[in-house]
Amino acid sequence: MIYLHKSLENITAPNFKSIAKNDIQDINPALLPLQNGLSFSSYVGQNPFSAVILNVAEKTDFICIKTGIFYTGIIAGCSCSDDPSPTDEQNEYCELLFAINKKTAEAKVTLLND
Repeated sequence: MIYLHKSLENITAPNFKSIAKNDIQDINPALLPLQNGLSFSSYVGQNPFSAVILNVAEKTDFICIKTGIFYTGIIAGCSCSDDPSPTDEQNEYCELLFAINKKTAEAKVTLLND
């Protein structure tokens, strides 16, 4: 489960987007649907991801944060002993919607399709 306590606690702060960005970037990437967001590669890379807050909407029970995620993916070779191709990294981008429950700070994450 993902909890974004700092984002919830600072919803009225003038620097909310910065706080939310840092809160999101602290999430373990394995908890995010990055694999499903790949466009140019086969597997999510090991490099840290970067978040950009695109939009914030406050609803009755949720705070919705539309976020752009920049990360790397890997195009893996066949892993044969004679495969000379190195592991190739590609830049990837996807958009995620974080819906933060105002009572619990639990965030549900949805991959947004174009």
